[in-house]
Amino acid sequence: MDEPFTMVVLIVAISVGAGVINNWLKLKHANRRNATQDQELEGLKVEVAKLQDRVRVLEKLAVDGDRALSAEIAKLR
Repeated sequence: MDEPFTMVVLIVAISVGAGVINNWLKLKHANRRNATQDQELEGLKVEVAKLQDRVRVLEKLAVDGDRALSAEIAKLR
């Protein structure tokens, strides 16, 4: 370790190695976060689909006259 060239090479090797490890850890964390976001997105898609169905039913109730609603209720009995 007496030679300056050896110390420079060692410092550069440690710096590059630390940079590689740092980037690998960031990538690993980003992949984990993406998986969680994908799960949340799927849950939100399901929830939106359910809400759209509910809105369709509410629109049908609001737009249909009393006769159509009464007829459907009578069918259910």
